[in-house]
Order: sequence, then structure tokens, then C-alpha cells
Amino acid sequence: MEFAIGGTAAMAACLFTNPLEVLKTRMQLQGELKAKGHAVHYKNVFHAGYVVAKNEGVLALQKGLVPGLWVQLFLNGARLGVYGVADSSGYLKDEKGDVRFFRTLTIVGAGAMLGNYLASPLFLVKTQLQSQANKAIAVGHQHKITGTFQALIDIYKANGVKGLFRGSLSTLPRAFVGGSTQLLFFDYTKQFLNKFNVTESPLLKSFIASMVGGVGISVMMNPFDLIMTRLYNQPIDASGKGLLYHSYFDCVKKIIKSEGVLAFYKGIGPTYFRLGPHTVLCLVFFDELRNLVDKYLPHEKKIQNV
Repeated sequence: MEFAIGGTAAMAACLFTNPLEVLKTRMQLQGELKAKGHAVHYKNVFHAGYVVAKNEGVLALQKGLVPGLWVQLFLNGARLGVYGVADSSGYLKDEKGDVRFFRTLTIVGAGAMLGNYLASPLFLVKTQLQSQANKAIAVGHQHKITGTFQALIDIYKANGVKGLFRGSLSTLPRAFVGGSTQLLFFDYTKQFLNKFNVTESPLLKSFIASMVGGVGISVMMNPFDLIMTRLYNQPIDASGKGLLYHSYFDCVKKIIKSEGVLAFYKGIGPTYFRLGPHTVLCLVFFDELRNLVDKYLPHEKKIQNV
């Protein structure tokens, strides 16, 4: 049940935040391996939204929605599912109700890595779909994908299962840092609110904790997310090997050399504008769905509020 709740909550949030994921992907690919002075199509998140809508139409802001929803089902179904089971079983808090830091970090991080790895083929296609743009505002390599499932079939025919999981290992650092950071910030904030009786409203506590979680995950995860985006979107040769980056660390080295360390925070604006609302919607939906299950399915094991 926890896995279904987690996946459903994340998919609901994705419907609202996918446009910001499109803008983030474009901004992370802008100026790839180029020194300062390159053409800038997207100046900031608001300008990027305007440029995409003007050149490709408003619906272009929902590019990659189909694989994005599947990604959320697998990714957050596993991450929030593992978190929910561990939390309801009493593994994440001590006798006083305080968060056990290392246990939470390890369990949630492992769940996030599992979810990201399973969702990797869909994440690959989603990234490539979202990067596709009108020639006048295109950034990064253009893969010319026609649809989610056709893309998966084409990748499999060209390079087999290995091709579908190309770049999948690059998701693991992103998953561990992002997944554990978000829920640790969420849990610690709720712990603080409970300790000082800031509010009695469970919904308001979830909202405040989610906003803090959104800040934490945006700052901590953006560099890892940018690396993953670059590896997923790079052109490949006939054998499926990347033409721009040979490995994860080769990608890191080339970004620093060509664009500087600050390049790892390209797209931080849309990252927060996406992850802030996404975290709020996802974790509030998650909390409320758990409460509904606890209320209306009395045969289920009682679930402790996080």
C-alpha cells in the first residue's frame, strides 16, 4: 500500500510541475562544454517559459509528461514506499519520536537509488524529449524522438537492454543525495514544529516541512542532476557509447574545464521552482493519502504520522 501511495502522490505532483522540469533541462544543457560568450536562449526561468511558449506553443511546456509520470511511479513509488514502510514500522525514529539520522539516510537513500535505477530507461527518454526544441532555441543534442514507447523500442533495437540503461549509474548519486535530503529535511522540520507546538494543523505542518525539504533537495541535488542530464542527452555512436563524455567523472572534469564550477548550478532557478512545489504537492499528497488509508482501512496496520 505504501508503494502505491508514494507513486500516486508523486504522479499527481508531476502533472503540475512537469513544465518546470522542461525549463530546467533546457537551461542545464545550454552552453554545454562552451566557455562564456555562447548564445543564451534562456536567461532565467521566467524568460525560458516565455521563449518556449512563443517558439513552440504552450503545450511544449508539457513535453516528456508521459515518461515523466512513469518515472514518478517507479522512482517515488520505491523511495516513498520504502520510507513509508520503514517509518510505520518504527525504524526511523527513536523512543522519544526523534529522527534517527543515519538510519533514515541509509534506508531512504537506498529506496531512492532503487527507484531511480528502475526508472532509468524512462528518465533517459524523458530527458531527450524535453530537450527537443525548435531549431531557433535548441540546446544540447537533438535526438528527434517521436514518442515514449517508440523511443524505448528504437533504443532496444539499436543497443539492447544495455542501451536502455545507458547512464543509469549516473542516477545513483543524484538519487541518494536528493531522496535522502528531501525526506530528512521534511522529517526534521516536522519534528521541530511538533516540539515547539508551532501549529496543530497536520496539513500546515506538512506544507511547511515540504517547503523546507524543497530548498534542501534543490541545493544539494542540482549538480548531480545536471551531470545526469548531460550524460542522458549526449549523442552516442553505433555501439551506444557517448561521444561527449566517456564516464561520470569525465563529464565532471569536462564541465569544470569548459564551463567552470558554477556550471553545476545551471538551472537552479527552475530546479527550485519545480522541486519546491513538487516536494510540497508530493509530500502533502503522501501524508494525506496515508492518513486516509489509516482512517478508512481499519484492517491495515496503523501508520504513524511522520
